[in-house]
Amino acid sequence: MSERLRLAHSPCPNDTFVFHAWTAGLLPGSTPPVVTLADIDVTNGMAERGELDVLKISYAALPYVLDRYALLPTGGALGHGCGPLVLTRQECAPTDLAGRVVAIPTERSTAYLLFRFWAQQACPTADIRTVVMPFHEIMPAVRDGVVDAGLVIHEARFTYPSYGLHRLVDLGQAWEGRTGLPIPLGAIVARRSLGARRLAEITAAIRASVRYAWADPEASRAYVREHAQELAPEVLEGHIGLYVNRYTEDLGGCGLAAVRTMLDLAATAGLVPPVAEDALDLPAPADPVPA
Repeated sequence: MSERLRLAHSPCPNDTFVFHAWTAGLLPGSTPPVVTLADIDVTNGMAERGELDVLKISYAALPYVLDRYALLPTGGALGHGCGPLVLTRQECAPTDLAGRVVAIPTERSTAYLLFRFWAQQACPTADIRTVVMPFHEIMPAVRDGVVDAGLVIHEARFTYPSYGLHRLVDLGQAWEGRTGLPIPLGAIVARRSLGARRLAEITAAIRASVRYAWADPEASRAYVREHAQELAPEVLEGHIGLYVNRYTEDLGGCGLAAVRTMLDLAATAGLVPPVAEDALDLPAPADPVPA
């Protein structure tokens, strides 16, 4: 494949770790894509506008882009024990959120869907207000009393105690307790117009990049640190270890069931448009030809 693809993903350690080998030209015979690093709310918007070829987006944004993009079975973020958290300045009960303001990173996120699922059961009569805020501003805003609570993701799982905050609920635990399924966080999608064979080749290249990263984690270390918000080695390693797992290599039947369950529940609740059964069909395996 000679034409360079255009790829967008977040600067989070799991994404830079996963895509480094492909984007750095370390895969023999592969053409590195042109990379844009942007937060997930930005890549969600890019996908909804159909701007790039391959993107990492939130699973919550998937129903809005499936007309243009196909879900790929590798490179994404699902897992166990890796869900979003709701944080507060002081210990409190879920019903204490009534009439309060919760900062969220975006409404087009798995975190927001899981928050709504949980709130419907934990405090169904509470009038909880939300305000969208850049992710890196949420924990300081909770600490400083700008908002009453914050919905956080990724490395905040490891760093929130340093802000003096308390965990009100682990939304991933709530999801897993309800469904027994892994938590669908970030999806990899590619433009359908590229054609079936090319989609399969892209899948093969991303999977090869994941395997390269696992085989030689030192190769990407400097690149990961360059773009990470938190630089403590234990945070970076914990982040990668939690979010890069067997579902990253291959979504599999269990991962796909988790995605379908989440989107069906969200559609029933009126949070996302319904998704047709065949819209989540995955590309067929490719010959071992990298993208």
